[in-house]
Amino acid sequence: MTFKNFFQQVDIPAQCKKYDLPLWQCPSFLFLIMGMVIIVSSLTAYAFGARYIADPVVVALSVLLLSIVLLIMAFIITQGFERLAEASRLKSEFVSVVSHQLRSPLTNLKWTLDLLISGDVTDTKDKQLSYLNILQENSNRMGELVDDLLMVSRLESAKLLVKKEEFDLEKLIEEVIKEFSIFAKASNVEVVFHPQGNLPKVFNDPAQLKIVIENFLDNSVRYIKEKGRIQIKLSKKDKEILFEIEDNGVGIPKKDQRYIFQKFFRSENIMRQQTQGSGLGLYICKGVISRLGGKIGFRSEEGKESTFWFALPLIKH
Repeated sequence: MTFKNFFQQVDIPAQCKKYDLPLWQCPSFLFLIMGMVIIVSSLTAYAFGARYIADPVVVALSVLLLSIVLLIMAFIITQGFERLAEASRLKSEFVSVVSHQLRSPLTNLKWTLDLLISGDVTDTKDKQLSYLNILQENSNRMGELVDDLLMVSRLESAKLLVKKEEFDLEKLIEEVIKEFSIFAKASNVEVVFHPQGNLPKVFNDPAQLKIVIENFLDNSVRYIKEKGRIQIKLSKKDKEILFEIEDNGVGIPKKDQRYIFQKFFRSENIMRQQTQGSGLGLYICKGVISRLGGKIGFRSEEGKESTFWFALPLIKH
């Protein structure tokens, strides 16, 4: 048991808040109770040992061994309760996020379909076309959520197929930027790409990397409040290829940064922007990059900028 794990166990208020549980159901509270039981048991064992065993060294070693065994058992039991509490929390968040993300597009679909079916639509052809655009937009939103959930399922069940091949990452990035050009222009955001010269080709999965780059770029555009600028850099660092995307958006509060790659997590300032999102994008990015043998990270300052990056090995393996 590491000191980090130990302090996580005894941080009772944080765990109760995290799992939304009453005090007596928190894994950390159970760990504290078990710790008290261990102390009482050790003192009792010492009292009996000192009375019936002449050698004090044997008594001390026996009590120490008993304490260690009980502590390990307490940790294992607490970890089991913590996993159950975590599963319950994720289930609640899953239901909350999915229902929230589906409610709005479903309502829009129902309203538009009811209007079209009623036969009362006598508007111009352009107006009717706008109704069809509403149907398409909301069906796309639901499709994106389903795709994200399927991707999470594949990552967690280790069923994500990785098909590595040699390709030009610079061209892939340019392709994604082009696909996002209309969205970026509509959001009054300029996207600038700075590739390093004479970059080698990458041996990896282009389809999975495209998903990561799309998620990064989508987040950067969405979380810029007004006129903004996004800079994408691609460079070679030793035996790795490094991708960086920097924006001058809302940034990430320091207290939220430790959770940024967690499933369903969205920071408070992003929630205030009322942007769409399931909180799965960055979780998927981290899972994909890990499966592809790379590293991922970020640096951010609230209200100023954020830079997300990933690094991939250039050596074939």
